[in-house]
Amino acid sequence: MKRTLIAVATLSTLLAAPAFSHEQGTFLFRFGAAGMLPNEGRDDVLGAGEFKIDDNYQLGLTFGYMLTDNIAVELLAATPFKHTVSLNGVGDITEIKHLPPTLMLEYYFGNAQSQWRPYAGIGLNYTTFFDESLSSTAQGLGLSDISLDDSWGVAVNVGLDYQINDRWFVGGSLWWADINTDVNVKVGGTPASISTEVDPWVVMLSAGYKF
Repeated sequence: MKRTLIAVATLSTLLAAPAFSHEQGTFLFRFGAAGMLPNEGRDDVLGAGEFKIDDNYQLGLTFGYMLTDNIAVELLAATPFKHTVSLNGVGDITEIKHLPPTLMLEYYFGNAQSQWRPYAGIGLNYTTFFDESLSSTAQGLGLSDISLDDSWGVAVNVGLDYQINDRWFVGGSLWWADINTDVNVKVGGTPASISTEVDPWVVMLSAGYKF
């Protein structure tokens, strides 16, 4: 009976103890599903209609460090996103891949003993495009030699973490990045450059570990 009372008391103490959350000096690692949802902003492409860029989902990774109990720096990374770009009335034009590493300065609300930690941040996005390839439809229209310029732009995010225990947590976040690129392509052998705003939303559901 005495052992049972001790066990119950110990369990009660553990349950009542605060789950220490993100505090100064801790590293935060997150991994999960990240969805890239472009908001393409080019209404007329060479007189042929509007660009459409499909959504894509990849493995998202973030690496953060708590400078104080409330301020952190964080780097967003992911496996390469892949998108199909099409034109209304024409069809698929090209497939592209890109990586959008983003460095953020974030503010975490609440204190280091809070299990729920909402946060918001602002930072810088760099997006590099690669492996651009034209469809047979585009080649049949006389398009060739496509490439997309890399992009620098502002990024913002909001998120919420829930601390399960002293090491593990789960969370969700929403990002927006200012991504502008020039699509360079030859039309019948004549070079053309098409300024395009991608400006995607990125949603991420993740598990995290701190150390």
